[in-house]
Amino acid sequence: MKQTIITLFTLLFLISGVNAQKIEVGGSRKAVRTSGDVLVFLTPVASLAATLAIQDWQGLKQGALSGVTTIGLTYALKYIVKKERPDHSDMHSFPSMHTSVSFAGAAFIQRRYGWKWGVPAYLVSTYVGWSRVYGKKHDWWDVAAGAAIGAGSAYIFTRPFARKHNLSISPVAGDGHYGVYASMTF
Repeated sequence: MKQTIITLFTLLFLISGVNAQKIEVGGSRKAVRTSGDVLVFLTPVASLAATLAIQDWQGLKQGALSGVTTIGLTYALKYIVKKERPDHSDMHSFPSMHTSVSFAGAAFIQRRYGWKWGVPAYLVSTYVGWSRVYGKKHDWWDVAAGAAIGAGSAYIFTRPFARKHNLSISPVAGDGHYGVYASMTF
């Protein structure tokens, strides 16, 4: 009887191990996952470029605080929660780092420079989050938590710039190109 129980538990263990193998994705899922891996950097780089281009040193500090908080909190939760990824590749699914970083950049852009710039940034971040679910790296709640952490961090540390400094978008010399102009009024 004892050997039968041990044999059954061994079979159950082996069967569960077969189901827990890493799921490989191919075709469109792989392409979408790769595009999300690349686009994750778009909103943080855009926010950094904007702060440097208009010499918004206060915004640079606020963005850095948002980013450090986002990354720190996301890493901490990944190692505390230890949720398995849908593709069974590891135990660091919750929350989505890609989504938290992308949404931190998008929320910083929106909060600091307004909705005109924020809407496209949020669209990119939403695509990044969707790519993580479609690519079988996260469940939707991993992505939702990452988005909340990133946007929440940005909203805690970021103050509006556009209202304080007359920020406008104007055509340059009538040639169809646009530039950002900030007239500093204190």
